[in-house]
Amino acid sequence: MPQRSRLPSVDKVLNAASVKRVARDRGLAMVKRAVRELQSELRANGDLPDWATDPDGYAAPLEARLTVVLGRGLVRVFNLTGTIIHTNLGRATISRAMAEAGLEAALHPTNLEFDLSVGRRGDRDSLIEPLLCELTGAEAATVVNNNAAAVLLTLNTFGFDRNVPVSRGELIEIGGSFRMPDIMERAGCRVREVGTTNRTHLEDFEAAIDADTGLLIKVHPSNYHIEGFTREVGTSDLAKLAQRHGLPLVVDLGSGALVDLKRFGLPHEPTAAETIAKGADLVTFSGDKLLGAVQAGLIVGKAELIRQIKANPLKRALRVDKITLGILRHTLTLYQEPERLAEELPLIRTLARKPQELEALAQRVSEIFSAHLSADFSVDTTASECQIGSGALPDQRLPSFAVRLRHEKDSALTSLQGKLRDLPMPVIGRLQDGALLFDMRTLDDEAALAENLARLMP
Repeated sequence: MPQRSRLPSVDKVLNAASVKRVARDRGLAMVKRAVRELQSELRANGDLPDWATDPDGYAAPLEARLTVVLGRGLVRVFNLTGTIIHTNLGRATISRAMAEAGLEAALHPTNLEFDLSVGRRGDRDSLIEPLLCELTGAEAATVVNNNAAAVLLTLNTFGFDRNVPVSRGELIEIGGSFRMPDIMERAGCRVREVGTTNRTHLEDFEAAIDADTGLLIKVHPSNYHIEGFTREVGTSDLAKLAQRHGLPLVVDLGSGALVDLKRFGLPHEPTAAETIAKGADLVTFSGDKLLGAVQAGLIVGKAELIRQIKANPLKRALRVDKITLGILRHTLTLYQEPERLAEELPLIRTLARKPQELEALAQRVSEIFSAHLSADFSVDTTASECQIGSGALPDQRLPSFAVRLRHEKDSALTSLQGKLRDLPMPVIGRLQDGALLFDMRTLDDEAALAENLARLMP
């Protein structure tokens, strides 16, 4: 019998239970095409592997082929890097209750833009605006899809074809090559650099203001910190200057804390309420950094200025959906009782974990690693330091503990990193000082990690 006649039909392969599971994950059309391509290659190659005549045998080679074409998709990973709000790994995590608030909005029709009190079209911002105003002391608020959008929209509204003075020390670049000067130019502003990298004075701003000035802006330094011979202009002084010239003062806080983190034993980060109280007319900040919710850009401030922002045609292009609003509303409600945050908000709970808890956790996890690694790996625990990440408190570190893996060959550590990334739930650590470290502060499911690591061959 010719080899090719032994191949099952495409329909038989697609009806195999294991292949159906692949099709559910990858899509029927992609799987059908991959089966045909795979069988064409098998016919051309001559000799058939044992699995080629069994419809269920196609699942593994199909999965491998489609992973190359499509990637693995969005998969859960263990972020043990020591960076808590890790941009590449999804930033802040949310609780199940927060996620269910978004799920409820997704599953059913909602009053997204319908005013139930009068029975006609409403404003989706009204779902979160009262809560934001209560928490920040602002007159009004609006929300867009991330903080870059919030800055872009604000600058475009008040600085289009106008001059915008900004301190040279605040013309930052953050992850993904996001550069403040580029955003300002794309918003239609003419950037007017004032001061120097390390020192900017109030008179530098004063000298830059002219009839074509649209606004003043102050930008959080995000993921870098300058020490030594430095000076910056405070928000209060800039606010007074802006008021004298009839200009709005915009402050981009970036990370956007809503409560004083000192209450959780953490370093202080300027809050939106403090910034409003110091005279800022508009404040922009992220929803998925220190606020601990989902990706969003929040703008709070003077009612008339917010009204103008909402009237900008770009606002519609940058708006958020009902799922985001559902999660944000739930999160902002939690902030009404700050004493609950360490229990209810995953980010705050992670930031507030005690070193002694992390040390005990590291010891247990080190034993799990030891059980699934060859004897030529050295496994122990060590004190470590975490960074908050995503531009928040760049000069501050939180004490933590990590599992440390060492090997006499660097190549063995590199190979292990690859194997850990290939696990069903990839485990991501960091290489430091010739060792592979797995920080415990962000580990919230010890049992799942243990089950996952069991797939490593000892």
